[in-house]
Amino acid sequence: MKKTLLTLALLSSFSTITFANQAGDFMIRGGLTNVNPDSSKAAVVVDGADSGLKASVEDNTQLGLNFVYFYSDNWAVELLAATPFKHDITLYSDAGESKLADTYQLPPTLSALYYFDTNSAVKPYVGVGLNYTIFFDDSFTKTYKDAGFSDLDLSGSFGYALQVGADYQLDKHWSLNTSVRYIDISTDADFKVGGSTKGTVTVDVDPIVFSLMVGYTF
Repeated sequence: MKKTLLTLALLSSFSTITFANQAGDFMIRGGLTNVNPDSSKAAVVVDGADSGLKASVEDNTQLGLNFVYFYSDNWAVELLAATPFKHDITLYSDAGESKLADTYQLPPTLSALYYFDTNSAVKPYVGVGLNYTIFFDDSFTKTYKDAGFSDLDLSGSFGYALQVGADYQLDKHWSLNTSVRYIDISTDADFKVGGSTKGTVTVDVDPIVFSLMVGYTF
């Protein structure tokens, strides 16, 4: 009987053990990340005048990566990385909507995270950081290339980032993570029509970024 009670007591104590973050811990996370841009439509300007056309950027999901370093039990630095996101650019007119172009982007974001003391396996945090988004491989669809659209170029963007998230500690090393962040991203998309007529679209991308990841702490 005493052995049974001792075993139950030990199991009970193990079930309540939590693994706290510690200064010097390094965590790598990997999983799905969805970049969902602001759904508002931006005006297409041609030769300085509103063309009556609108454009917007569509969402995309890729492999997301986080690198987190704890410099105290509560404070950490996080770098957000990912495989390149490919976004369709949709054009809206009186005749309807169509795919105008596509672009690739990388949104590296460096954030400071604050973890709350919960004395449990659930470790919520908030973060604030800086983002630089790089756009590349911008290209019109064949339909619009044939119509005379060319030289598409999207400018890079500096902005701030805000996030909330939580780790669920499975054991000393493994954890599950979910986070939601807002990133301030704006880009000027410049192009030409007919080889000489200049056009531009200023798009406030401002995406909500959702992540679901698995983490490993060293």
